[in-house]
Amino acid sequence: MPFHSQILKNGLKIIGETSPSARSTAIGFFVRTGARDETPEVCGVSHFLEHMVFKGTPRRTALDVNRDFDRIGAHYNAFTSEENTVFHAAVLREYLPQAVDILSDILRPSLRGDDFDMEKNVIIEEIGMYEDQPTWSAYDHAKKAYFADHPLGNSILGTPDSIRALTRDQMHAYFERRYVASNITVAAAGRFEFPALVDLVEKACGAWNGAAVGRQGIRPTAGSGKFEVLTKEKVTQEHVILMASGPAADDPLRHSADTLALAVGDDSGSRLHWELVDPGLADSADCSFHEYEGTGSFYTSFSCDPERARENLALVRKVLTDVQRDGITDAELQQAKSKILSRVVRGSERPMGRMQAIGMAWTYLKQYRSVDDELQAFEAVTLKSIREVLEKYPIERTTTLALGPLAGLEK
Repeated sequence: MPFHSQILKNGLKIIGETSPSARSTAIGFFVRTGARDETPEVCGVSHFLEHMVFKGTPRRTALDVNRDFDRIGAHYNAFTSEENTVFHAAVLREYLPQAVDILSDILRPSLRGDDFDMEKNVIIEEIGMYEDQPTWSAYDHAKKAYFADHPLGNSILGTPDSIRALTRDQMHAYFERRYVASNITVAAAGRFEFPALVDLVEKACGAWNGAAVGRQGIRPTAGSGKFEVLTKEKVTQEHVILMASGPAADDPLRHSADTLALAVGDDSGSRLHWELVDPGLADSADCSFHEYEGTGSFYTSFSCDPERARENLALVRKVLTDVQRDGITDAELQQAKSKILSRVVRGSERPMGRMQAIGMAWTYLKQYRSVDDELQAFEAVTLKSIREVLEKYPIERTTTLALGPLAGLEK
């Protein structure tokens, strides 16, 4: 699958992986901005702006945006994370020009005052909806506890108070500063002609502002080390999250960290599964690795009946202590590799999967990563590299957050 790249005069980056055997094309506009780029005065603006992008442009109403996507049978959506806001669509290859036209158009939104005021209520309702989901709420509070004053601790959704206080002019200023050409990558995968894609994007985006934009607070963190308990009496289960530091997105050890996390806490056949889930001590228990710009983290979590929370926390800590001391076995390593390799291959068989993968790799690494590159990187993980991860990033050195009906949870 040939790879192509080009940078427009205004700094907008275009990358593409072509697959002649595919019958569809996926395209995404990756804006390098997210919750970590916000100040307290505009907390939640990145996610709010993602919503506003679909509310209309000088050329299209909100209804037109939806109708135009539907006319070409597009599968489209957007998401906001701590570091990126991504707008994407998958279409039959003959509709790529229309997809580029719609996506590029909505990325120059009108940001009308009436729409802004109306959407505030939607965002506040969404915050309330997620707060009512204990797993998400625990995750959000755990991040805040772990990252403390690090910008990665910023809430993606913001708070009801921060959204109410946000003004349309503040959002517009944020948009003008962050949604510039030099901060955007257009990625495509599937069946298309790259020169034709470049022409489409250049015509649509070539006049966009090319001013440079940076990112503050790119630094590693080992976490605060806090132990917090948030009591929510109406929640029936106790949700506990333990966070530890890990490699950054550009660290060669990231593949070993991902493999380690899978061996410790995959949803089947892992240490935590056999220790907690299989014997019925917990409803769920897992470990995952999240990589960011400048740092990374391991998330170990479980949910269970409140009366078993203390016992299960002790069991989880024992698992992490054992892994820290002894590492994982070769059998666990090979099983984790098999799962990851399967995940990489299956994800690569859809243009959407490859578009997401090459877009993120270019955003974080400024390089192309083929499927074979990723497979080889995971194949190269050894018990020695796992040990190196554990020595540099002790998985047992955690920040802990518990959310549920308990008023306290002994350390």
